[in-house]
Amino acid sequence: MCLGIPAKVIQIDESKLGKVDYLGTKVKTNLSLLEDIKVGDWVIVHAGFAISVLDEEEAQETLSLLREIAASHQEDEK
Repeated sequence: MCLGIPAKVIQIDESKLGKVDYLGTKVKTNLSLLEDIKVGDWVIVHAGFAISVLDEEEAQETLSLLREIAASHQEDEK
């Protein structure tokens, strides 16, 4: 299963390659699929490409839900 996860754009170069921050982990990302992307934007990244922009509230809500799912999964494994 593939999952697109919200990440914050922290760096962009002139070729629209950059880095995003996944809760402290910095990952190289291709930003060329999105227009008018800027540092500080929240994006969904899939397979190394930023595929959509979302607002910070939506990003935080999604990350919160993903944390709940992970915690539930860890409890099930005990």
